[in-house]
Amino acid sequence: MPRYAQLVMGPAGSGKSTYCSTMVQHCEALGRAVQVVNLDPAAELFSYPVTADIRELIEVDDVMEDDSLRFGPNGGLVFCMEYFANNFNWLEESLGHVEDDYVLFDCPGQIELYTHLPVMKQLVEQLQQWEFRVCGVFLVDSQFMVESFKFISGILAALSAMISLEIPQINIMTKMDLLSKKAKKEIEKYLDPDMYSMIEDSTNILKSKMFKKLTKSICGLIDDYGMVRFLPFDRSDEESINIVLQHIDFTIQYGEDLEFKEPKECEEDKSALVDEYFQDHADE
Repeated sequence: MPRYAQLVMGPAGSGKSTYCSTMVQHCEALGRAVQVVNLDPAAELFSYPVTADIRELIEVDDVMEDDSLRFGPNGGLVFCMEYFANNFNWLEESLGHVEDDYVLFDCPGQIELYTHLPVMKQLVEQLQQWEFRVCGVFLVDSQFMVESFKFISGILAALSAMISLEIPQINIMTKMDLLSKKAKKEIEKYLDPDMYSMIEDSTNILKSKMFKKLTKSICGLIDDYGMVRFLPFDRSDEESINIVLQHIDFTIQYGEDLEFKEPKECEEDKSALVDEYFQDHADE
């Protein structure tokens, strides 16, 4: 039987550990067993039990204190992840092999791991060799995405990870529960955005003709190919959590014995559920 994995990614402070904790609690309430693996060698505290913790293998603080290496925080983290990539046998032993495994990998927030360094790509390939069906889950803080030019920056970060890892990816706006009612209404347009309207918003801010042209080209590319969409994630709303989980499960074909849905039907359900989420909160 296949095994299943969510690779939980995103910038520092985007809510990766909170997402993992929330998803574990939600799955426990559904009677589903979910494991979490911490892959951040600089992590301090998290509120969920872990099946494996990279800090048992190597820690950033130890690397930084090594006089022969003399790394700073960022260089130390990259060193830790490269060391991890050379010791995947540690992860294999920690995971064991239980059929129908469902694992959340809580990843570091350094964006270079998902752009030009090979570590995360190597991890994906190794997990696939171990019969995992892997889905990328890219988180962006919704409070960061309420302006067009910031939104475009967030899209590029998500797109970079998608291209680098070459796996299905669900993009999520986190911390929706921290937004005001007005901000929630404003951010709704960014979930399934009209990139050409973003161009108008952004070019009004940019003064350089060169950067206006570049922004227009980027927005056009994203819109023409329908490359990036977002789901809202409100940790205080069970329906919101369930919508996200359903789409990830569909992506990795979890529960194939259940009623099969065509992708188009799934997309229709997605739009209806997201609309329902915003309608419910508009009435509050």
